[in-house]
Amino acid sequence: MTRVFFVRHAQSDSAWADDRTRPLTPAGLADCGKVTALLSRIPVDVFLSSPYKRSVDTVSGAAGFFKMDIRTDERFRERRVGENGYAVETLERRWSDFGFHEEGGESLGSVRKRNAEALNDALRMCAGKNIVIGTHGTALSAILNYCDDSFGCEGFKRIRHSTGVRKH
Repeated sequence: MTRVFFVRHAQSDSAWADDRTRPLTPAGLADCGKVTALLSRIPVDVFLSSPYKRSVDTVSGAAGFFKMDIRTDERFRERRVGENGYAVETLERRWSDFGFHEEGGESLGSVRKRNAEALNDALRMCAGKNIVIGTHGTALSAILNYCDDSFGCEGFKRIRHSTGVRKH
């Protein structure tokens, strides 16, 4: 059996301008220890991640515990945000129309397609293994929607605003 463990990055510094290099906050760094403690109880075979610093940093302690490298995949990256990309009305429109995107932004349909491709490639290449994937709230939500189309805007809002480590 192949098992996939998605890890949404820990709390990051929202004041940091560059999305790719945005670091974790002190609270986020503390939560990384909780992620490591949880994952250390699972026989992990492979670590994959978005190349964004906050995602890699969130799973790096666990990868270190297992003495493994983290393979990054650009397809697991966060959604490219365009003008007014964080407005509530834009968020809800994006989830009701997967082809919609704001100027300079990326649609959820595009995010879902590239994340599903990355996930399916990982499942093929790592069949029968335990896979950890470091990702982002939007990317994870798009994957969940790909697997179950009833997962939508409300589910995304729960992921986006959740804090701490949860085992489901």
